[in-house]
Amino acid sequence: MCGRYALTADSDEVYEFMNALGEGAFPARYNIAPTQPILIVVSSERRQPGSNLPERQAVLARWGFLPGWVKDPKDFPLLFNARAETAIGKASFRAAMRHRRVLVPASGFYEWRRPPKESDAKPQAYWVRPKRGGIIAFAGLMETWSSADGSEVDTAAIMTTKANKTMRQIHERMPVVIQPEDFERWLECKTQEPREVAHLMQPVEEDFFEAVPVSDLVNKVSNMGPELQKPVPVAEPVEPSAAKAKADSRQMSLF
Repeated sequence: MCGRYALTADSDEVYEFMNALGEGAFPARYNIAPTQPILIVVSSERRQPGSNLPERQAVLARWGFLPGWVKDPKDFPLLFNARAETAIGKASFRAAMRHRRVLVPASGFYEWRRPPKESDAKPQAYWVRPKRGGIIAFAGLMETWSSADGSEVDTAAIMTTKANKTMRQIHERMPVVIQPEDFERWLECKTQEPREVAHLMQPVEEDFFEAVPVSDLVNKVSNMGPELQKPVPVAEPVEPSAAKAKADSRQMSLF
């Protein structure tokens, strides 16, 4: 899953990396959460100057996908992620997978390692960033939702896939990362059907990300500064069986 992420790069760097036209500068954001506006990159009808390739446009959308057939958002669950394995056939995402695939630029994302149920430890937050640094692009889906009064809002979801071996130590899911050489294919919905881009929705290579343990400041949406990404020391997780054996040994030492 991906429930928090960050985009801290300079706006010009983001536009250049995505090869997209933007609407001006934007601030660094260290704690982007569902329901907030997020930057997405879409393919437009216009052509790039001197090329037959579609022009890309960076626009804002609400992070929380609403299918066009939803009558009242209050009666619909918040869909901020879409599972890559089922999005092609799922009613909520089927149309967007075919017609409205987008890219979501990011500097990295946050994930939490949950302790065993029998443990009283707190979840440990991690800042997951590319080892090489720089900007990455998540696979996303977009839908424009229209209300009964005619107003419209662009909404989006970030796609996730099963975690690779490295990330599985923290969580079983991770965002789908689209590499720059595949941007055009992912965004080209007219000629590239969902089944033809399905292979792009795979976990990235094992050494792509590094996970940095951080404090629980990221848990609160109101915390939005760079201190969220400051590393903190963390104890290695103890397997439930090992923890039980340790407890038993302490009990035996009382006699």
